[in-house]
Amino acid sequence: MSVVGARPNFMKIAPLHKAFQKYPSISHRIVHTGQHYDANMSRVFFDDLELPHPDVYLGVGSGSHAVQTARIMVDFEKIVLAEEPNMVIVVGDVNSTLACSLVCSKFLIPVVHVEAGLRSFDRTMPEEINRIITDSIADLLFVSERSGLTNLRNEGIPDSKVFFVGNVMIDSLVHFKEKAARSTIRKALGVEGKQYAIVTLHRPSNVDVRDNLASILSMLDKISQRQTVIFPVHPRTRKMISEFKLGERLLSNANLILCDPLGYLEFLCLLESASLAITDSGGIQEETTYLGIPCFTMRENTERPVTVSEGTNTLMGFDYEKTAVEAETVFQGNYKKGRVPELWDGKTAERITKEIANKLLLN
Repeated sequence: MSVVGARPNFMKIAPLHKAFQKYPSISHRIVHTGQHYDANMSRVFFDDLELPHPDVYLGVGSGSHAVQTARIMVDFEKIVLAEEPNMVIVVGDVNSTLACSLVCSKFLIPVVHVEAGLRSFDRTMPEEINRIITDSIADLLFVSERSGLTNLRNEGIPDSKVFFVGNVMIDSLVHFKEKAARSTIRKALGVEGKQYAIVTLHRPSNVDVRDNLASILSMLDKISQRQTVIFPVHPRTRKMISEFKLGERLLSNANLILCDPLGYLEFLCLLESASLAITDSGGIQEETTYLGIPCFTMRENTERPVTVSEGTNTLMGFDYEKTAVEAETVFQGNYKKGRVPELWDGKTAERITKEIANKLLLN
């Protein structure tokens, strides 16, 4: 049984679901906790990634970390008791990852954590707590980059539980790259054949502080004077722009294109042709590294250090003025080129399912 809760999870479960089809003796079921409150966007992602509709949908919705985690635990416990899964797969670092791992650990159901070992070493991030606790109780830990091996070893996780397999999200990118290229989103937004930057920002440190959000919008205004900026606005970000009454400056700038959150294929299509990505998301740091697109991450740390040491990612902290200046440098063709990290080859799901099948079928 695999658990998805928020959109980043879908890109990681989709390749695993496909890979499990090679093992007819293993039944793979998908539980969607409904942690992500935009049901329409969830459906779009399932369709884009050619996933079957989830076998179980819990519909827990949004809430504080405590409320959301508790709801997931209560509802997922009922599913575990009814279904009696032999093994549960959790991915990433969202509240669903932690909640379902805790439930399974109480019932002695083996937990598999895909994307284990990533650390920002910043415990003010809720995701960091989720990562640490999930890894401490997981039975099989699949690691996407070598920093994860070091982190888990330092935390006392036995090597026998840990497997370096590469990045399963890159499997989705490799598989759907050609399909995404057929998207009409560039034409729809009026940027076909043009250069543009793409922006995604949603973390509280960037958008919940009025001065920071105002500085971000000022930064985007400056960058858009040089090149078109496409900004799919996260619901949280849109809410804060409205609360802080910062929307007027956006409406007056024709070179700053605001749109609703996009499906996976539409966003991948835009990302592949972008001259620059500006983000505070984890997954986009990885996707841009694979695609060779320069990426500015508006955070002071990252749990994906290989994107900085080997890839195209640069940590910008909260220096929005510097980011605008550096964007001009990128537009002139001067940026870190990077390379694709080890085992980011589109075959990670095959390696993971092989290990899981060995474990299940031997038992």
